[in-house]
Amino acid sequence: MSERIPVPPESVIEADVARALAEDLGSGDVTAALLPDVAEHGYVIAKEAGVIAGRPWFDACFRALDPFVRIDWRISEGDRVAAGDVLCTFSGRSRALVSAERCALNFLQTLSGTATRTGEFVAELAGSRTRVLDTRKTLPGLRIAQKYAVRVGGGVNHRIGLFDAVMLKENHVHAAGSIAAAAAQAKERFPDLPLIIEVENLDELRQALATRCTRILVDEFSLADLQEAVKIAAGKIPLEVSGGVEFARLREIAGTGVDYVSVGALTKHVHAIDLSMRLGDPPC
Repeated sequence: MSERIPVPPESVIEADVARALAEDLGSGDVTAALLPDVAEHGYVIAKEAGVIAGRPWFDACFRALDPFVRIDWRISEGDRVAAGDVLCTFSGRSRALVSAERCALNFLQTLSGTATRTGEFVAELAGSRTRVLDTRKTLPGLRIAQKYAVRVGGGVNHRIGLFDAVMLKENHVHAAGSIAAAAAQAKERFPDLPLIIEVENLDELRQALATRCTRILVDEFSLADLQEAVKIAAGKIPLEVSGGVEFARLREIAGTGVDYVSVGALTKHVHAIDLSMRLGDPPC
């Protein structure tokens, strides 16, 4: 799976890792300083099932402290693992290994949690045309990493930030005077960017369709209105459902024929996958 999903630039990963290590190490790992700095080896084992994401960040943590560390992965990015599975083995300098352990596992556990939850939503929508979008409700400083994990889990990225797409919501439309006026201003100022318009009723949907925007976000629509919205849009512009997208409602929402559901919980409500790093030989 990792071959089909571009990894973020190395500079982004290194910056994430540098912040994490600086936060954890401070002026130095005083406990690791008590250890003899010798060659050591170990492994990482899963303590619960999940979809693995975050290998590049995990590797970068160890290489930042020991450029000659060797990490041999037994699983690929995006693989589902079971409790008891050994994910990788490694060898390097003992002090570097124990100092990098927590940051490396934090990245791997957190991003695997995002990928795992995304995978659950994707599986629930299997067989429908509806795709899962993430949002900007990410952990501060980890947006690129979490959005990468969403892709690993089979989801689709929404805009990365406030800079790569224009999204017109109620306040923007109110300030401009109308949906048509707001859309015209957006197209004039940022003609090369995607234009997404949020609507709150079927009349606003018709106005948004007339602008020929990139995507329409239907907010808090009833199921009946969603069905009518799909008929009105007739496939001309993709529709995204936002607000009230709970896991239990996914199938009925997808049944209306909408193109996307956006789910903040993928990156906001993170259950980190339980992983453990141990020195020594892995179990047979």
